[in-house]
Amino acid sequence: MSATARKTAPLPEDIRAMKGRAPIVSLTAYTTPMARMMDSACDFVLVGDSLGMVVHGMTSTLGVTMEMMILHGQAVARGLSRAMLVIDMPFGSYEESPAQAFRNAARIMRETGAAAVKLEGGQHMAETIAFLVARGVPVMAHIGLTPQSVNTLGGYKVQGRGEAAERLMADARAVAEAGAFSVVLEKLPSVLADRITAGIDIPTIGIGAGAGCDGQILVVDDMLGLFTAFKPKFVKRYAELGDAGTAAIAAYAEEVRARTFPAPEHGFAEESPS
Repeated sequence: MSATARKTAPLPEDIRAMKGRAPIVSLTAYTTPMARMMDSACDFVLVGDSLGMVVHGMTSTLGVTMEMMILHGQAVARGLSRAMLVIDMPFGSYEESPAQAFRNAARIMRETGAAAVKLEGGQHMAETIAFLVARGVPVMAHIGLTPQSVNTLGGYKVQGRGEAAERLMADARAVAEAGAFSVVLEKLPSVLADRITAGIDIPTIGIGAGAGCDGQILVVDDMLGLFTAFKPKFVKRYAELGDAGTAAIAAYAEEVRARTFPAPEHGFAEESPS
């Protein structure tokens, strides 16, 4: 049985219709409890392949598998009743051919109940995006810094500076014309992100691309201070839950060693009271 979000969640066309209106709010999620926390605040929730680094301790997203995305997608779906569910297609699951992309996208949607998939790439992925959309698979595109291409981009660098700006403008136009209902802009100069937002008719979702995009997304573990291995410049920490958790675990360990936990109120009597 697939884990599915309720039908009250918005559809990709609803997100597309938000272009130029109230900013679109989104976050990543990887578990049911986290999905429940953000469901009422977000327009859509993304199960990002960032789970490889955030949850599984990988050094990049390249080792993430279809099985991992589906497992976490099912978990997040169980926590959503209002927000739309989008799931990343992992590295190697769509680049070979449009037919390969369709098989894997269909599996993700079938087994998780996701309303859409997200894939990385601009002009070179336009044919694949059009192929998927024509066959009933809504696609969120992703250009700029595309983490699955980190080895060819030379690291996690800002994209679109200088002459590269026109290539990214062309990428944005290509994915919009191919039928993507929105596009993530990652780690671009704000001025370029503003140009792209004004120049295409689908919403732009920024992550490190300035305030002028049609919406914003962050990795939830970054903004809550749970992931502390590094902090991208574009992340604002809205809480420091990692520090709070570390302190709570230390306090628990101290009380266990001092035999002050569990206390009498945490135990059970030999006989239940009448």
